[in-house]
Amino acid sequence: MKLLTILNVQRLPSLRCYSQAAQNFRSILQSQLDDIKAAGTYKTERIITSEQKSKISVDGLSRKVINFCANNYLGLSANEEIKQYSKEMVEKYGHGLSSVRFICGTQNIHKELEAKISQFHQRDDTILYAACFDANAGIFEVILTPEDAVFSDELNHASIIDGLRLCKAQKQRYLHRDMNDLEEKLKASDARVKLIVSDGVFSMDGNIAPLPDIINLARKYNAITFLDDCHATGFFGKTGRGTEEYYDMMGSVDIINSTLGKALGGAMGGYTVGPKEVIELLRQKSRPYLFSNSLSPAIVGCGIKVMDMLLKPNDLVGNLQKNTKKFRDGMTKAGFKISGENHPISPVMLGDAKLAQDMANDLLSHGIYVIGFSFPVVPKGKARIRVQISAAHTEEEIDQAINAFITVGRKYNVIK
Repeated sequence: MKLLTILNVQRLPSLRCYSQAAQNFRSILQSQLDDIKAAGTYKTERIITSEQKSKISVDGLSRKVINFCANNYLGLSANEEIKQYSKEMVEKYGHGLSSVRFICGTQNIHKELEAKISQFHQRDDTILYAACFDANAGIFEVILTPEDAVFSDELNHASIIDGLRLCKAQKQRYLHRDMNDLEEKLKASDARVKLIVSDGVFSMDGNIAPLPDIINLARKYNAITFLDDCHATGFFGKTGRGTEEYYDMMGSVDIINSTLGKALGGAMGGYTVGPKEVIELLRQKSRPYLFSNSLSPAIVGCGIKVMDMLLKPNDLVGNLQKNTKKFRDGMTKAGFKISGENHPISPVMLGDAKLAQDMANDLLSHGIYVIGFSFPVVPKGKARIRVQISAAHTEEEIDQAINAFITVGRKYNVIK
């Protein structure tokens, strides 16, 4: 029996009688949902019925498909060694803490993971959060005051935007990766502290922050720097240490936020890593840290094992780089326009929202699991299929994806 059928059987009819005010409110919300559907931007969720590997089972399909849209960059989301270690952590420490860190939610394994992340990034200290969204939500209001100013790339992640809304600093947005615009804004500011904020890698386009230029401007105008390196940590750069290492600039960024939920095992968890004074102050005042449950032992165990793997020589980063080059070269040769810069995020640019959705649906029938992205996730007129490469993909799977794109692309006259 299909999973959807099972779920439908288990749903019980609502017995609640809604007030007139509640019914009116529901009508307002339904109108908004109808507008989203009419605009063609309604997001549906395909149901996966297997582990998150390079090949996955999807409800309603009789065969497995190759997953090309997960953040599983190193292929560790279902790694057997990591799974076993997480089980051991559950047996020893339980499955949850039922507490926040400063009450009774700190175990020795939390401190061990923070120490290993600090070692990996070559920084003073680390503070763990439930997710990097929480890390971004919890930092800016703590470290910045109305006397300070923050300069944020206009295409920074939504969690950065929300985090900045919470702080009282003077806020300036600079044009995407436009260093002339950033310099003009820095030059005009007389703030006590100037903080430049950028994604390391921008997730929708796969392009990279111009870190050397950002660091030069920070030094010139006495500013400090912050990177959200979620789409770089663990796999970008020679040994996977992110945007800094990609530019051979280890240690140049003052504060880094990142995640355990993408390349580093794919579960949950985020963190801030940086100077000990920053981390200590966050432990005292950061609201998502102070008022959210500790990470579960299973997730902490996953993070510890991944860190142990990355702190030793391994083939994961090299395999990912090889797969990325193979896909990008093959797609470009076929005539597709691929956005980004040598990054596993390899968006196939199509422009039209319906075209992106139709092609993604057709690709699924060819055994390739991808998703079309359109407004408001990306700007109008820049719809795309965002392909994400993993170290777990085989050469045959990369070839299968390229061939499927060629077949479907020709059907829709995207390529000749």
